[in-house]
Amino acid sequence: MNAIIISALWGVVMMFSGVITTSKSAIRNLAVLGIIILLAANILDLGGNHFFPIDTHNMLDFETFGLLFNTIAFASSLLFFLLSAKDIENVGINYSEYFSLIFFVLCGVSIATSFNTLLMLFIGIEIISIPLYILTGSDKRNLKSNEASLKYLLMGAFSTGIMLLGIAFLYGASGTGTFFIDAIASDRSSASPLFIVGLLLLLVSMSFKVSAAPFHFWTPDVYDGAPSVFTSFMATIVKAAVFIAFIRLFGDAFGERLIRWQFFVALIIAATLLIGNITAVFQQSVKRMLAYSSIAQAGFMLFALLTLNSYAKDGIILYTAAYCLATIGIFAILIKMKDHSFEAYNGLAKHQPALAAVNTIFLLSLAGIPLTAGFFAKYYMLISALKTGQFLWLVILAVLCAAVSVYYYFRIIQAMYFKDGEPGEISASSSFKTVLIVIAVIIVLLGVFPQWLLDKLNILYL
Repeated sequence: MNAIIISALWGVVMMFSGVITTSKSAIRNLAVLGIIILLAANILDLGGNHFFPIDTHNMLDFETFGLLFNTIAFASSLLFFLLSAKDIENVGINYSEYFSLIFFVLCGVSIATSFNTLLMLFIGIEIISIPLYILTGSDKRNLKSNEASLKYLLMGAFSTGIMLLGIAFLYGASGTGTFFIDAIASDRSSASPLFIVGLLLLLVSMSFKVSAAPFHFWTPDVYDGAPSVFTSFMATIVKAAVFIAFIRLFGDAFGERLIRWQFFVALIIAATLLIGNITAVFQQSVKRMLAYSSIAQAGFMLFALLTLNSYAKDGIILYTAAYCLATIGIFAILIKMKDHSFEAYNGLAKHQPALAAVNTIFLLSLAGIPLTAGFFAKYYMLISALKTGQFLWLVILAVLCAAVSVYYYFRIIQAMYFKDGEPGEISASSSFKTVLIVIAVIIVLLGVFPQWLLDKLNILYL
């Protein structure tokens, strides 16, 4: 509850900060202070220190799993602010409002990871989505941004309609007429066709939200058209939060009926891995390649939904941390570059060796190379599937797709180190490089000692 209240209040504070001061550095520092307070409050919430003892009538359930992910999301948001807050200035004149919308998104994230009823799931997803529609179209001078915002709004509204229809079917199928997922899980009579249709509609809707194939077609255009600084936020923290909500929903309410929807999830994973990786190979824009890469990464994260075992829960926490850190770092460097083509990276190692080195670590982690956090993140996803004894074919496909991903990630590394050229002017301050180095060190440490984060999870569960 700490995170929900504080993020909402700080969103209002940021909204009015633009009226009180015109200093962009003051607004930026206020946003950084807010995210630090939000992170500290969530950590205290994990320890049982609740600032706001509000009776939610069991509509919200603040489990350790959701609160631990919130910690990762808020820490990633802090790093995002430290790296890219200045770049938000270039988007438009409504500087404080952009931060306000981001805090409202984080409020939705806190609800989506703690819901206990289908109605709170809907509210959390909508609080996340509506500010993102605005942020996507915030570059009003750019026609691609306007087009991306409209497409995102239409696709988001469509998927929300499917979600509400699924919720209505589940409400009708429940014997007691309830939205509480605990009651739905305990209702042994809910095996009717109405229940199955509602379940599949929710599966389709949430697949839209996480950009899983074949419901991914909005993602490349939206990510490419949105201002790059907001694409970084959307593709990492927001995507990971919806995955946590996805796993909470199907794990808590429908886990005992795994056999009814597991086959459909396996098909979605296969399609997501194939479409995301193969299409990424043929992209000429790094930003668009990263959009398809995020689809491919969603395929790996869906393994946690497929299996719902202990490896999956541990693995998704590690995966979200590794994915958010690496992608935020890659986008932070990309934002500083005017040209988003692969050729823009030619010779970067010669002119900016520190940026090239950390960018290489980020790319290696996304590719799942050993000694990076991404390797063990993928390992846990695959081992969770192998432990079921049913999806060997899907694991083999995932390994082959991971090999394909090495190709397009290494295209950037090849350009940085083995091609001559003059990269565009990159204004990277020493503090900017320091934050990137810290992120790279964390990724390597999680790659060498992944159990550190997982032990934190297991200790907190006890």
